[in-house]
Amino acid sequence: MSRKPQAVAIKWNPETDALPTVAASGEGALAAEILRVAAEHNIPIRQDNDLIQVLSMLDIGESIPEEVHTAMAEILAFIYWTNQQYADILAA
Repeated sequence: MSRKPQAVAIKWNPETDALPTVAASGEGALAAEILRVAAEHNIPIRQDNDLIQVLSMLDIGESIPEEVHTAMAEILAFIYWTNQQYADILAA
């Protein structure tokens, strides 16, 4: 049996938020919509099957638990890198 696709959107503004929180979460058609909106707004998308299992158990608005902060730091580094690559392309 194949698993339904899952997606979790994370919200974090380091200037106003102490910790990242879950902004949206879903599976199947809802996951596809989360990914569509992210792509439409040029929000970086990262696939991590282990992390999605943890994050999908959280409620909307719930802070990311300390146990996954290292993984979240890796994702944020990926997002910053992606944003820099995008800025470089626009500047060229």
